[in-house]
Amino acid sequence: MRNAVRFLSPLFVACLVLGLSGCYDRSRPARIGLAAPDFTVRDAQHSVTLSQLKGRIVVLNFWATWCPPCIEEMPSLVEMQQKMKNKGVTVLAISVDADASAYRQFLEDHHVNLLSVRDAEQKSNELYGTFKFPETYIIDRNGIVRRKFIGAVDWTEPDVIEYLGKLWAGGQG
Repeated sequence: MRNAVRFLSPLFVACLVLGLSGCYDRSRPARIGLAAPDFTVRDAQHSVTLSQLKGRIVVLNFWATWCPPCIEEMPSLVEMQQKMKNKGVTVLAISVDADASAYRQFLEDHHVNLLSVRDAEQKSNELYGTFKFPETYIIDRNGIVRRKFIGAVDWTEPDVIEYLGKLWAGGQG
């Protein structure tokens, strides 16, 4: 029995290592290089269809008012939108909040003047496989997903601004 345990332990460890290596194999995240799934989200204030933004660079951000990293990154999203809107960049902020009044209050309190819509049913983020927030997709002018960011990002960083500018200029990212 003791020999069996000694044999199984290295075998177990090897299988565990091989299994975990599949979690990050340096491959591209799903959807990169593919057409962005289209959706329409309606709330009391807006109705937005993603495909209506074709021809612009779309920064598709899934967020929530109860999410600390979302709150952290929101000011930089707003600032980046102000800097880049004349360069063909549109931020589409999809809130997954169930509470409509908390959502509206957050937009007002934090001066969020982005194209934002509340998807309480979470159909749009589910379409993208997003369940942790914030998560952001960069979609080029042709509707192709070019990048995916998981977690809070400082959208005012020079590298980010340069990347978005290159996409507008016709680069593939």
